[in-house]
Amino acid sequence: MVNPTLPTTSGPRTYQVVTYGCQMNVHDSERISGVLEDAGYRRAPGDASPDVVVFNTCAVRENADNRLYGNLGHLAPVKQATPGMQIAVGGCMAQKDREVVVRKAPWVDVVFGTHNLGSLPALLDRARVERESQVEILESLERFPSTLPTRRDSAYAAWVSVSVGCNNTCTFCIVPTLRGKETDRRPGDILAEIRALVAEGVQEVTLLGQNVNTYGVEFGDQRAFGKLLRACGDVEGLERVRFTSPHPAAFTDDVIEAMADTPNVMPSLHMPLQSGSDRVLKAMRRSYRSAKFLGILERVRTAMPRAAITTDIIVGFPGETEQDFAATLEVVREARFAAAFTFQYSIRPGTPAATMEDQVPRHVVQERYERLVEVVGDLAWSENLTLVGERVEVMFAAGEGRKDVATARMSGRARDNRLVHVRVPEDAADRPRPGDFAEVEISYAAPHHLNADGGLLSLRRSRGGDAWQAAVSSPPASADASLPAVGPASITLGMPIRR
Repeated sequence: MVNPTLPTTSGPRTYQVVTYGCQMNVHDSERISGVLEDAGYRRAPGDASPDVVVFNTCAVRENADNRLYGNLGHLAPVKQATPGMQIAVGGCMAQKDREVVVRKAPWVDVVFGTHNLGSLPALLDRARVERESQVEILESLERFPSTLPTRRDSAYAAWVSVSVGCNNTCTFCIVPTLRGKETDRRPGDILAEIRALVAEGVQEVTLLGQNVNTYGVEFGDQRAFGKLLRACGDVEGLERVRFTSPHPAAFTDDVIEAMADTPNVMPSLHMPLQSGSDRVLKAMRRSYRSAKFLGILERVRTAMPRAAITTDIIVGFPGETEQDFAATLEVVREARFAAAFTFQYSIRPGTPAATMEDQVPRHVVQERYERLVEVVGDLAWSENLTLVGERVEVMFAAGEGRKDVATARMSGRARDNRLVHVRVPEDAADRPRPGDFAEVEISYAAPHHLNADGGLLSLRRSRGGDAWQAAVSSPPASADASLPAVGPASITLGMPIRR
């Protein structure tokens, strides 16, 4: 948090990264932190005012603009009260607004885009020397982010990017404009990064991309992603693999087979629906229809009966009728998602949907949204109830349970990525560490989590737990691209608060 009452200290300049948005943004924020530390900056202690605050922004939702500019306004007096403080804005909002950022907030020192994360230290130096804002937005990728120095937020889990950008043309989505066309990493580079991470104690990786199942389009291999999943199964010490954001239009059976055949690939699948109406899907330019979507889910569950499937759903797309919305509810009931990320449609300037006729009134969108949330919650609850009495393996994680201290629990994820809160022993020596594994029996189910109040049936200390212990017991080392350094709480999800 920013404390404007404290002056800037002597010694290395300090930083704080504030992250908005998706998991790719979190991945990029770890690179921003690494780049800054490689340039000699150090993460600001929690009770001190940083010399540099970096906003890594999202632009997918309409309120992203208001959120960013509101927070920049909030920081104006903080900067005025803190000599030498600098503010940088990067990510998708910076890529979209460019010079607009410094016009609206002239106290911002640096604006940099999604394609030039590595330029931040030089831009900060230039802004300090020239005493004027620096805006540098590249139109194409300068250097693949994964090759940059990294300060990871976790010792036992890591984000691994397989591609950047997207070749789809969904009418509601601004990502292709901001991230560009899909750029794929070579499989050998990805696997080399995973092996280096495992050597450092990482035991779970999440494969990232705007559309992971089109991975390989650049080098002409339509089955590249399934092959990559199978190759992850050969990495000794890698216990869990999951991935984000496949597109139903390009999802193929070889990926399902790879998931089912590879023991360390988690039985967890995020499959964005967006709408259950075929008419709306066509207007969204989603290139699949509800029958194909449900067919994918059926094949996944045939291959992995216990798979947990989650989704994204947009309510109120232009022209959406009550009949269209009813079709979405019908597909949701049939799909029986373990969880759904639900969104009210928001206009994104520059997208085809922004100029479509028949924009749905806000009160109608809100009413439909509330109905959807209720249906989704009831279905998720009923799915979770089937797990009561079942034994599951939990990998514990730091920060998963907000009430853990008050409830004498520790929290983590089951193999299907469901959140589980576990009663743990009072004796600290008997408790698991973040990164450790335990077998537990589910005693209670809620719509968005499970409880295991019978305690630990077994406990397995892990290399990931050892890595976490080492990270919190010793000061973090300088970030290095080949061996990512780890430090506790290096990235803040939220915003600095003026005390």
